[in-house]
Amino acid sequence: MVRITNIFISKAQAICVGFFFISLTIFAQQLPSSIDKLEILYESKKFIDTNELIILNSLSRDSNDPQKKLKYSQLLIELATQKDSTHYLFDAFMQKGNAHRLKSDLSLALKSFLKASELAKGNSESEEMLALSSITIADVYSVMGNHDNSVNYYKQGIAKLREIKSDSFKLASALLNAGDEFFSADKYDEAMTYFYESSLISNKIGFKLGKAYNLGNIGMVYAKQGRHKLARANIDEAIKILELEKDYYPIAVYLEFIADIYLDQNKPVLSKIYAERSLELSKKYQLKEQISTASLKLSKIYDLLEQPKKSLFHLKEYIVYQDSVTNIQTVQKLANLRTEFEIEKKQSQLDASIQNQQSQKYIILSICIVILLLLLLAFGLFRRNNYIKKTSTIIEQEKKRSDNLLLNLLPEESAKELKVNGYVTSKKFESVTVLFTDFKDFTKFAETLSPEKLVESLDFYFSKFDEICEKYNLEKIKTIGDAYMCVGGLPTPNFEHAENVANAALEILDFVKLSKLKHDVGKVRFDVRIGVHSGPVVAGVVGKNKFAYDVWGDTVNIASRVESTCEVGKINISESTYSLIQDRFKFEPRGEIKIKNRSALNMYYLLEKA
Repeated sequence: MVRITNIFISKAQAICVGFFFISLTIFAQQLPSSIDKLEILYESKKFIDTNELIILNSLSRDSNDPQKKLKYSQLLIELATQKDSTHYLFDAFMQKGNAHRLKSDLSLALKSFLKASELAKGNSESEEMLALSSITIADVYSVMGNHDNSVNYYKQGIAKLREIKSDSFKLASALLNAGDEFFSADKYDEAMTYFYESSLISNKIGFKLGKAYNLGNIGMVYAKQGRHKLARANIDEAIKILELEKDYYPIAVYLEFIADIYLDQNKPVLSKIYAERSLELSKKYQLKEQISTASLKLSKIYDLLEQPKKSLFHLKEYIVYQDSVTNIQTVQKLANLRTEFEIEKKQSQLDASIQNQQSQKYIILSICIVILLLLLLAFGLFRRNNYIKKTSTIIEQEKKRSDNLLLNLLPEESAKELKVNGYVTSKKFESVTVLFTDFKDFTKFAETLSPEKLVESLDFYFSKFDEICEKYNLEKIKTIGDAYMCVGGLPTPNFEHAENVANAALEILDFVKLSKLKHDVGKVRFDVRIGVHSGPVVAGVVGKNKFAYDVWGDTVNIASRVESTCEVGKINISESTYSLIQDRFKFEPRGEIKIKNRSALNMYYLLEKA
């Protein structure tokens, strides 16, 4: 289920944040429109020192990425402690607890929320702060499975919010979280009561996230009750709102529930699509619980589809993620304890035998016992040695598997650096060539095509694009929807990068045109635009748990603009790329073309090899 985490923004804070954004225009010349711009501002340090507390508070509160939320809440704790600001310190510990809870580090989350509760007791706004800390403590007990403690704290917090007539936003959030607890306990009628009241308040005050969470949670209740059409309608509406708000944790949860709905309807292929989307989001934002449950669900789905290899792969992911290290350590400890126990037991028998020997018969018997014990000990050590060898083999296989996965994610040079140093240093490349593609009318087709057809079509094109990139030694960077991006000249610099990219662009265009002419009835095919630009970039690895090799710089932005100004079925290149390959290819000059947010650029259509 899904809970609201950021429920403790006071009216005073809201006023401060509003004033801060007004003063911000001195530096930025425009109001920031997203958390990303606020993050860029903080990293630039171009703000008034007195505003740093407000910036960190906003970043820790509004970041949907648990890792970033944890980072900024810790910075806020340090600064608020230095400034002796109890109010901001309370907020910081609350957000730190929220971050740990999203990462499923429940003991750390509870520790932070209890610290916030202690701070609230000595604050002038203690009544509301105590109520809110009670709600967050209840959330953690709920995830831990302690229903009685969770319900007790929820009731305390909600009663206090009603008593002090706190703002509707906080009450709606608290009611939503309490409803979630009753859902987890299979008490659906009580859960619906809380969800409906929270939904009414959220709709009344225009609280979009509250509306989305209530829609999704009500949909999950319907799913549990077997009312699949109502469930799917509510969850789909919730996901639409959450995608606009860029809140991905609940989307991962709801996608998995849609997968459950299709499983109940005996539609494992559709179920697989939604479970895979849930797993992808969960890995991107390091949502431990969702990674585990999505992996297990995919294992069951592939088992139903009679694909045992994929089923086993996801089952191994589930086991490795949850239990592998713990299990191996536990088995080793048990084996050691058992061996020590057996040795001590037999040694005691031997000592007793020696002490009580009265005749030659007992002496001989004692010697036999000693020999037997030595044999048993040797046999035990032999078995333990075999166990250690098998364990080492498993660990080595997992290490090899991890290395192969890393090479699939990163260039070989970057993968080696990551394993040696634990991080990858960003590098500047003075001259590379960037290629972008996208498909004509893809959005229109996406609205009418089934998910299976859409994925099949993209896989058809992108698989061939990958082969062409490998042929010309280009580095594929990423795909975003129907957009495909690759770069020539990195991670190993070369002088032929512009020519390699031009050859690849011509092959891509030929492949797309041929596919359009020759395809089976019922297959969807598209027309393509291609844009190419050369210049300097910075390349490196982003992320700590889910790595991604990426490039940044003005060259990337210009390449994207060059592609967007291209006609369908053509290859548009900039002046900088033209200057590198003008004697090896034929071109059609286009003259100066205006592009978004920049001065006009000379552009050319690439026609063929000279």
